[in-house]
Amino acid sequence: MKRLIKILTLALAFLVVVVAESSAQHTIAVTGGTGFATARPYPAQEMKPIWGTYQAGISWRYYSMPRFVACFGIDVELLQRGFSYAPYPNRYENKKDYKYYTRKLNSIMVPIVWQPHAYLFKKHLRIYLEAAPTFSFNFSSTFHNEEKMIYVLNDDGQTTTGYKAIEKGKYEFRPERDNRFSYGLRGGAGFDLIFGQVEFGVRAIYDFGYSDILRNRNKYYANNLDYIEVDENGEKVRYAGENPFYLTPLRSPLDNLTVSVKLGFRIGKDGFEEWNWKRPALPKNKEVFKYTF
Repeated sequence: MKRLIKILTLALAFLVVVVAESSAQHTIAVTGGTGFATARPYPAQEMKPIWGTYQAGISWRYYSMPRFVACFGIDVELLQRGFSYAPYPNRYENKKDYKYYTRKLNSIMVPIVWQPHAYLFKKHLRIYLEAAPTFSFNFSSTFHNEEKMIYVLNDDGQTTTGYKAIEKGKYEFRPERDNRFSYGLRGGAGFDLIFGQVEFGVRAIYDFGYSDILRNRNKYYANNLDYIEVDENGEKVRYAGENPFYLTPLRSPLDNLTVSVKLGFRIGKDGFEEWNWKRPALPKNKEVFKYTF
């Protein structure tokens, strides 16, 4: 939590410096929304989306003069990510009976945004597309396991052993198994209603992950399911831990779809008239023929 506070403080300090030197084309805003999260593991698993994930953040945009059809910006967001999959779908005849393992991650995401846009209705409406590389840090996680038994591949690589599963709890990140840092691409679209210096907007964005939340099992040894020993009536009982993968997947990128609202404020009282700047005409070259040698 202390690391999260430090990161948010640095991001806020950066925005303050930008605003102090800003003019009419700079806008700061707060955003918030909801959507769903999922993952794309390989080999493929039986997945379902996690609905109701949250997004909240602050953003800065620089809108250049009209001859440039895009703006530049940086966001700092709190984003909930995760995935939900059925470890043993072959145990059940109907999909509605599947038991799912669900992980939810709390992340700080920083997109570096390129935003082509256009104005309508005397510049009271801005419509735009959005593209960005994203960089994020996963600072905490929880898990919920509906299965009662989890089966582990033994050291011989052939047989398995079943253990009782812990239902839910805090997910502990381990360096040999989990990635805290991730990256990807973002695409989206939205619109802003502009009233003087105040802006209200709605946007839909999709975050497409490229990095893996779980490390490749071919690169890291013994990074599959964990064991937890619990003292029950003076006897040590071994339970399956927070990671139920029979073998960790080769690929495990995370995706998010989010619909959010925005409330923004343009710094400075200047309006769009200052943007109607025309490039000065360049003088034409004049050639003079001289008759003398």
